[in-house]
Amino acid sequence: MTPTPKTVLYVRVSTAGQTSAHQLTQARAAGFHIEDEHVITDHGVSGVKTIIKERDQGRRLFDLLQAGDTLLVRWVDRLGRNYRDVKQVIEHFNAKGVTVKTVINNMTFEADYKLSDPTLKAARDAILAFMAALAEADNKAKSEARQAGIDHVRASPEAKRKYRGKPPSFDRATLEMVQSMLTQDRTISEIARDVGISRQTVHRIQDEPQWADAALIRWGM
Repeated sequence: MTPTPKTVLYVRVSTAGQTSAHQLTQARAAGFHIEDEHVITDHGVSGVKTIIKERDQGRRLFDLLQAGDTLLVRWVDRLGRNYRDVKQVIEHFNAKGVTVKTVINNMTFEADYKLSDPTLKAARDAILAFMAALAEADNKAKSEARQAGIDHVRASPEAKRKYRGKPPSFDRATLEMVQSMLTQDRTISEIARDVGISRQTVHRIQDEPQWADAALIRWGM
């Protein structure tokens, strides 16, 4: 008996204080039917430093997903931030007969067996290459901006002061998540609710990214 195709949501969250709940809610609100047992979550894992096959839960996808299934992610950056890794992961699942979809913008990378027309397959591969490169470029831009902020703080008179001010209400992983969400079609209120910080803090991170970096650096975060 052929098993019923399933949709598996893969979630990667960066800190222990965050949960997969908001990503699951967002996916269901977008019309995807996902059983609770088909939500695979990696907590506290960097998408830059750890490829999906080396993540505790991410590696389960390679056994769990079968031909006809759908792998759903909020965005391709959940799979990784490196162009080669993201591209190889999606190509692997497509060749296995698994369709990969994103909640944001409903991007679809169809399984190979669904694309008998070589033109359609070429179009899919071109979009995949572009999206994977975009994920890596986004990470590189944030990394360079972060380093610029660090250099600015270290060169300023404030860097030599003992008084550090009030500790920030966010850590480095939360800051990165907020900055990523600010590039998407998300409201300030949604971002504040999902990551657990105030709207004022999200606004300031948006308007003064160097302030956010400086606050973390002063507190050794």
